[in-house]
Amino acid sequence: MSDSSIYRLTGVFGLACVVFWLSQFPLYMMDGGNIVYDGVKTAQHLYAIRNIALTRILLDLGVYVTIMVFAAGFRHLTRQARPEQEWIGTLVFGTVIVWLGVTLVADGLQGGAVLDTLTGNPDPSAVRALNDGTFLIYNGPTAFTMTAFFLVAAGYATFSTGVLPKWTGWIAYTAAGLCLACVPAMYMGPVDANGFYNPGGWGPAIAANFPPAIWFVSASISMIRKHNRIKTVITSRPK
Repeated sequence: MSDSSIYRLTGVFGLACVVFWLSQFPLYMMDGGNIVYDGVKTAQHLYAIRNIALTRILLDLGVYVTIMVFAAGFRHLTRQARPEQEWIGTLVFGTVIVWLGVTLVADGLQGGAVLDTLTGNPDPSAVRALNDGTFLIYNGPTAFTMTAFFLVAAGYATFSTGVLPKWTGWIAYTAAGLCLACVPAMYMGPVDANGFYNPGGWGPAIAANFPPAIWFVSASISMIRKHNRIKTVITSRPK
């Protein structure tokens, strides 16, 4: 596969990742807000939104597949641009794998909590424990830290290799800074989805999701446009 084709493929999968990623937000708005610190009410709530919760997990699976293809393509293009910078492309790919690993844990915990409610006789303590285990991962400091690490690495790769326009590197650094600013929210408990800055607050959920999504859209469109420019140059060469 040519570098031109990899630019296009990477960009398309980057945009697909954003679609899977952001399509979950309406589902979070539909669930009426998570109930915490009460195992019985948590079990009742998860049973009531079981299809919504499982659909969010299904969409996450789409995120995992598309972002791995994006990261692999980004690594390849970084190496092709400047072979001595292959290490930074590998770092970008590695941070994505860790990022996906921790969110897979959160999906497993949430999915287990939902499935426990389907028995008709859920164990409130087990449901609460599984659900509480997701708080520092889903829209929490664990995911925020790895997202920031990924964006810093991608921004550095942009400036050092020119694989993307430099302005996308500044978007990456800005988004990484916002993600890191949300990490201390874990000290501002208790969890309150209606609060602004706490482990489950809407402030970190917005600040650490939408700016990274803007970078993914910018980077992906830039890659698709670069594919088109390369293709135009190749086809316009004299035979």
